[in-house]
Amino acid sequence: MSTFTSTLPDDLLNALSEKAKSLALPKNKIIERALRLYLNHLTRAEYIKSYKNIASDNELLDIAEEGMADYLKEIEK
Repeated sequence: MSTFTSTLPDDLLNALSEKAKSLALPKNKIIERALRLYLNHLTRAEYIKSYKNIASDNELLDIAEEGMADYLKEIEK
């Protein structure tokens, strides 16, 4: 595990301290969980963007649709 030092706005640090007390959790654990959730959110947003880009690409849609018939046959087996 590595040590990370940062600055936060006073209001955010105060809110973090209050929440840490009320949950009986260390501040670093709350930050860790929040950061993991946020990074996961960013990854999902990237996937959504890529799917939207693919949706406008007719050539890729044709390729995907060709494979769907075979996929459906496999599922029905």
